[in-house]
Amino acid sequence: MGDSRSSGDRHLFLVARKPRFGLPTACPSCLPVYLYLKLANADFTVEFDSSFPDSDHIPYVEYGESVALNNEKGGVIELLKEEAILDLNAKHTSLAIPDLVSTKAMVSSWLYEAILYELWIAIGGDVAHNIYFSDLPWPIGKILHWKKIYNVKKLLGVTKVNCEERELEIYKKANEAYEALSLKLGDQVFFFDNRPTDVDALFLGHALFVLHALPETSELRSNLLKHDNLVKYAEHLKAELQLDSTPSSTQPSSSSKDASTSSAPRRKPSSGWGAKPNPKPKKEKTEEEKKFRRRAKYFLATQLVAVLVFLSLMGVPGDSEMDDEDAVDYDEE
Repeated sequence: MGDSRSSGDRHLFLVARKPRFGLPTACPSCLPVYLYLKLANADFTVEFDSSFPDSDHIPYVEYGESVALNNEKGGVIELLKEEAILDLNAKHTSLAIPDLVSTKAMVSSWLYEAILYELWIAIGGDVAHNIYFSDLPWPIGKILHWKKIYNVKKLLGVTKVNCEERELEIYKKANEAYEALSLKLGDQVFFFDNRPTDVDALFLGHALFVLHALPETSELRSNLLKHDNLVKYAEHLKAELQLDSTPSSTQPSSSSKDASTSSAPRRKPSSGWGAKPNPKPKKEKTEEEKKFRRRAKYFLATQLVAVLVFLSLMGVPGDSEMDDEDAVDYDEE
């Protein structure tokens, strides 16, 4: 459907969070990256990671001796473009760059904030728990969930004093974005020149998550459904890309197992690349591999320590950052 660069004949590995809700990955950060690779006709394999539920380096893509992490240099898609590994925009001969940049900024900021608000604050905890924490023991998963809610509220600037005002502002910007995107799309198949760009990957990931993962009571979902052409666009590409079932070219290596049994990925972002698509005979582990496995082994322990520190800070009276205006309202759960 799209065009990959000269390096597109090499195999990539996408490490993402597990599938849910009829989507190849239920994570709103992972889904656009998956769709970007699909739109570019990239040769890639998906592996699901359940060992780092609150890590911001997921998703990541391994390619040869390089790795593109979600929390570096603008994210995975920007790194793939910057390193000339995969660039959907490169084949457009008449692409209006300012229009592309402004449209992408609107999706990446206004709609991203709306997803965060809906997922962690507005609709309760079931959807987020199923995506991120369902593989963890209940106490750890619940505490990490509370911690994430607190961090999202800080990121969005939501407090008990301004919560209604911020909610109105977030939904207003999301509605304006939907209206602008609906006008921009019209009856086209894609947003620019009827060919896919990174904007299509970003918005398609957003739209499919809103339509399939969020409940019917979601205000964001209700607002998106008002724009028929955006809904048809998302459902058409979902069918075109065959997202209801995982194609063999993107079959996870652990597909024969339940996603909840997935462990840390065999390849590792911290030690660079070197993973190959075909299985090889077992070999001596390098020091970097041993180090990574030790880090994975103690992940839950370090998370528990972080949670205990977090809870102890929340219990300190008079802390200006943990007063009644900013503290997490656990009763929301």
